[in-house]
Amino acid sequence: MGAAGAVEIRGALLRLRRTTGLPVAFGGLVEGGRQQMRISELIGTATPALSSLTVTSGNGLGGRAVALARPCAVTDYSSSRQISHEYDTAVATEGLRSVLAVPVVVRRRVRGVLYGALRTPQPLGDRTLTAAVQAARDVEQALVVGEEVRAVLAATRAEQAPGPAAGSAWEMVREAHAALRALAPRITDAALRAELLDACELLAPGASPQAGVALAPRELDVLACVAAGATNAIAAERLGLRAETVKGYLRSAMRKLGARTRGEAVVAARRAGVLP
Repeated sequence: MGAAGAVEIRGALLRLRRTTGLPVAFGGLVEGGRQQMRISELIGTATPALSSLTVTSGNGLGGRAVALARPCAVTDYSSSRQISHEYDTAVATEGLRSVLAVPVVVRRRVRGVLYGALRTPQPLGDRTLTAAVQAARDVEQALVVGEEVRAVLAATRAEQAPGPAAGSAWEMVREAHAALRALAPRITDAALRAELLDACELLAPGASPQAGVALAPRELDVLACVAAGATNAIAAERLGLRAETVKGYLRSAMRKLGARTRGEAVVAARRAGVLP
């Protein structure tokens, strides 16, 4: 994730504190494949006790969130029996009592943790938990977009370079296009979603006036998944749709493209310039 990930974590913590009124918010990134998270971003803290603290998967509240890949919360950290207590000294030094930890999960891997905390032992309500989960989802979306953009840039460089790598470059572009199309409907930030769809259009040559093809956005989403080799069931999972709905969009797209099979539909869409 690197520096870009740290920026996303900090932005999410700022939004979390603003929307919930929590006095303290902090978090950090999981380092490599070691399942250790280092706290690097702190907002509202009064001491350096938590700064650069390394949290191991399974240990403490954050480590529990990493291990389970789901939100965890305690009403009184120091006395909670739900967690282990390797980090009690740092937490007590900062004066934290009620704490929640929400993992940032990207493609089923925990990539970071967001914390929110009070200095009094009182339950953190559903509104606070919902806001924390949304903040983690915002980080997830930004990281996925960043990864897909990097994949597109790598594919573009490979296409321009001589040698065997050029032969597979377009397949990489097509896979990235399909992933971006599948991600776009799940992005809650309207401006980011629009930018992502604009980027998708840059990857396709663009329909010519003579093509006469006007696919609906969801029809194009389904075709992009099919072009990347996805079955209807996998396309449904990626797009958050029912399998029958995917079949309906695919049939409609095939009819518009004059295609009798899935493969013909993909070829026709590429010839029309609506798929890379």
